[in-house]
Amino acid sequence: MLIVQKYGGSSVADAAKIERVAGIIADTYHAGNEVVVVLSAQGDTTDDLIGKAREINPNPSKREMDVLLTVGEQISVALMAMQLEKMRLPVVSLTGWQIEMNTDSTYGAARIKSISTERIRRELDKNRIVLVAGFQGINKYGDVTTLGRGGSDTTAVAIAAVLGADKCQIYTDVDGIYTADPRKVPGAKKLSAITYDEMLELASLGSQVLHNRSVELAKRYHVDLEVLSSYERKPGTKVREVVKDVERMIISGVAKDADIARITVAGVPDRPGVAFRVFSAMSRAKINVDIILQSAGSDGTSDISFTVAEDDADAAKAALEAAAEAVGCDHIAVDRDVAKVSVVGAGMMNSSGMAVRMFEALANCHINIQMISSSEIKLSAVIAQSDADRAVQAVHEKYFGEG
Repeated sequence: MLIVQKYGGSSVADAAKIERVAGIIADTYHAGNEVVVVLSAQGDTTDDLIGKAREINPNPSKREMDVLLTVGEQISVALMAMQLEKMRLPVVSLTGWQIEMNTDSTYGAARIKSISTERIRRELDKNRIVLVAGFQGINKYGDVTTLGRGGSDTTAVAIAAVLGADKCQIYTDVDGIYTADPRKVPGAKKLSAITYDEMLELASLGSQVLHNRSVELAKRYHVDLEVLSSYERKPGTKVREVVKDVERMIISGVAKDADIARITVAGVPDRPGVAFRVFSAMSRAKINVDIILQSAGSDGTSDISFTVAEDDADAAKAALEAAAEAVGCDHIAVDRDVAKVSVVGAGMMNSSGMAVRMFEALANCHINIQMISSSEIKLSAVIAQSDADRAVQAVHEKYFGEG
């Protein structure tokens, strides 16, 4: 079998953890498998590198930041190769440019365009374990690029897809996908399996186990994906197209996203074309918009509110201010003291009474709902950030009970 494994930064944070992960890799290799391993930067390395950059220049170019940040993953693969060499295993470490991970030129958030399988395949044919630096690629100008948040997950799934791997295993510090963050919700239940669509929603809504881009790729190319613990040798959670289980829960999980901001464009004329102008400004600034709420007043004006990633809040406000004359608004407000709490489950909206449980849980805790969004498999509410952890616990208990 050809198996692609990915290990997160916490799994390779120090020498002892590198040795433990090397043991998992060795066991996989000795079982007769071809093994490709994608590694993240150790522990807080990326944050430390960002800190070093800001000591020099508070506003460095994205190109030079990518040159700096790719160092973290290269350290990880080199150290892991040294550990496997010590264990007398055949191994080679490769960077993103060495495997020809070709991307576009959006520094800091590059998208993968193609991956050459030639170098990886050549090394596998020599019976070597192939270690690949995650999170990085190279553009048409020969510049290194980074794939943005969750880039190592995306690297692993993309490599699994182009190689036609039998499995793609994502090793992390939790032993699978849970109905909520088990570190914060004691009653969280581990799922044996979850659909691509449900996992994609959870990843997009704040669950940090897998990044949404990696799940999108897995779904598109039918990659056999599994999330496991690098600390315990036991089955994890499989992510697949269809989950067949007669005892399957309608709700798969509760997620929280505190990294959002609410933008309010107040006092816009209540006439056709205004919303188009508002969201055209967001599109031109390449800012993704999530929940949208428009409320009409009695004076012929409306307020348009929407959520964006917190990192995009300042850019969103600047773009709207530049378009203020065309939009015709009174003022633009940014509220960062908000969070989004969501429940996800396939067919949830077709099950009577499922949605109302979330509202009941929040009402019982006297938590005010500012905005609501729903789809076939999710229900989201924007609330005050200070209420977020309490809301997740209350909503989880309402759907799953205390234990």
